[in-house]
Amino acid sequence: MVLPPAPTVLPPALRVWLGLIAALATLVVVALGVLYAGHSEPGRVDRWVIDPTADSVRPPWRHVALATDFLGEPVGAAMLVVAAVTGCLLLRRPRAAVFVVAGVAVTVATATLLKSLVGRTIHGDGNLSYPSGHTAFLTALALVVAMLATGRLGLGRTVGTSLVLAAALVAGAAMGWAQVALGAHYPTDVLGGWCTALAVVPATAWLIDRTADRPVDRMADAGQRPRS
Repeated sequence: MVLPPAPTVLPPALRVWLGLIAALATLVVVALGVLYAGHSEPGRVDRWVIDPTADSVRPPWRHVALATDFLGEPVGAAMLVVAAVTGCLLLRRPRAAVFVVAGVAVTVATATLLKSLVGRTIHGDGNLSYPSGHTAFLTALALVVAMLATGRLGLGRTVGTSLVLAAALVAGAAMGWAQVALGAHYPTDVLGGWCTALAVVPATAWLIDRTADRPVDRMADAGQRPRS
């Protein structure tokens, strides 16, 4: 008896649109990285948005910004990931649990690597800033959860894509605001972190589905072979 394959983590209805979005996001990440490589000052766009080196928030909004920033710190991030993984396991979705960990881990690793490659700094003390790892993390987690919810609820292409993009926008905007308001990143760093998640998460989902389905396909092929 051959068991049916587990539900995919990349909803079939969203594959084309998420693929296009991931491609566009990759172009943005590369373009901004090339534009600001080796820079240590805010660019024209950064200055137009806000002075990113100034602590522009005061209580009570500063407390909100600090609380949001905590979600991207190791302890806060670990709490969110553990909660998401636990939810997947309680729903008996081991592939989804793997996607949560891999989607977030690969996104953060990519952002960290890009920081070293681009070499953009802030405050003049060697703090690498592009892209924003905090923004990339929270956006990635929101994307993962929204994609899993889309697949579980069986949402169509339009509604599913809207849900995924809305989740990414809300999470990225919230963390991005906190990072810029606290003077930790330039606005273009935030955009780069957001696009990093949009580029990496769909690709990670595709790879997980591709890898996980291969044993199932082999078992199915073996089950269809005539016995001698």
